[in-house]
Amino acid sequence: MSGANQDPNQQSGQAPKRQSARHPDQPPEPHRSKSSGRGSKLAGMARKINGLPALIIVALTFPLLTSNEFHLDIATQMALIAATVVGLNLLVGYAGQISLGHAAFFAIGAYASAILTGDYGWGSLPALVCAALLAAAIAWLVGRPLLRLKGHYLSMATLGFGIIVAIIINNEGWLTGGPDGTSVEPFAVLGFELNAFSDYSILGMTVSGTLLWYLFAVLLLVVAVWIALNIIDSPIGRALRAVRGSEIAARVVGVDTAHYKLLIFVIAAIYASVMGSFYAHYTGYITPELATFEHSIELITMIVLGGMGSTFGVIIGAILLTLLPQLLADFQQYEMMLFGLVLMLTMIFMPKGLLPTLSAGSSRLWHSYRQRKSQLGGTGASSSEGGHDG
Repeated sequence: MSGANQDPNQQSGQAPKRQSARHPDQPPEPHRSKSSGRGSKLAGMARKINGLPALIIVALTFPLLTSNEFHLDIATQMALIAATVVGLNLLVGYAGQISLGHAAFFAIGAYASAILTGDYGWGSLPALVCAALLAAAIAWLVGRPLLRLKGHYLSMATLGFGIIVAIIINNEGWLTGGPDGTSVEPFAVLGFELNAFSDYSILGMTVSGTLLWYLFAVLLLVVAVWIALNIIDSPIGRALRAVRGSEIAARVVGVDTAHYKLLIFVIAAIYASVMGSFYAHYTGYITPELATFEHSIELITMIVLGGMGSTFGVIIGAILLTLLPQLLADFQQYEMMLFGLVLMLTMIFMPKGLLPTLSAGSSRLWHSYRQRKSQLGGTGASSSEGGHDG
């Protein structure tokens, strides 16, 4: 009789299965499919990829809406600054390392290209590559000690680095032109010179140099975004997110945090240097204002406004803050105060940034709409069944 009441698992020699204790009123746990995580990952990748065609369409549509040279000039500067911010967002938004002196690398690229092409007769492309290598070397040398710091100590250290670069540019007038700035040669490759102040004949049509520069800047922005998205979806991007979440936990699971922080610091510096070189060739004249603390704060504000960790969000932030001085030209003396006000209001009302906040809000509205629609559909179906039974 005892054998008849024995558990079947014990009769077969197997260990009895342990059942998890669950309250009778507690609903059973939902079945988690292995493909659900993979599906959400693919959906996230699809959203990122779909953003790139949208960016291209909007950028190529803009010249069709206006032929004003001034508007194209502002849009070109927007694209170059936005590409710079996309690189800085990898450092600030994904690695969580705040740099308040990043404008220094932008100025290094601009001045290195100006000096090499103007004083030494280098070609534009070799000068640009040399400027990027110089910025990368400086970032590597400076980043090794600086990135051991954390929080506001790191911010203050990068601020000091930016101030040093700005002082050097101002004081070494024999090389940089000093406070008055210096002129820059037009960008030239394989005998073709791209000058914003010239007109070109293409397929029998006269095209302004400003329009060509705008299209070229859009191409640079698209390439910058494409590279950034690939870095984010690579093991480097996963390591950066781990560092931002918890540096101690990242080290515990085997992530070389010092290596990845230094690597992304160098990559962000190369982004800034390359775009600084193109900016110098486009404008034709540069001043030490490129390396100022105010410029660094503008770059950080663009990231915070658009959304830290949002590649397309920081582009929107760059567009808005590049337009802001033009819209408030009569209040130029209050420009930095307005930047501070924008930063403060963003942190209070949209701490995640403009695009992530709007995206989350639209998702909630869509979810509530779908839920309401399903409830109305269920109510209509039950009422029709009741009428049929009656």
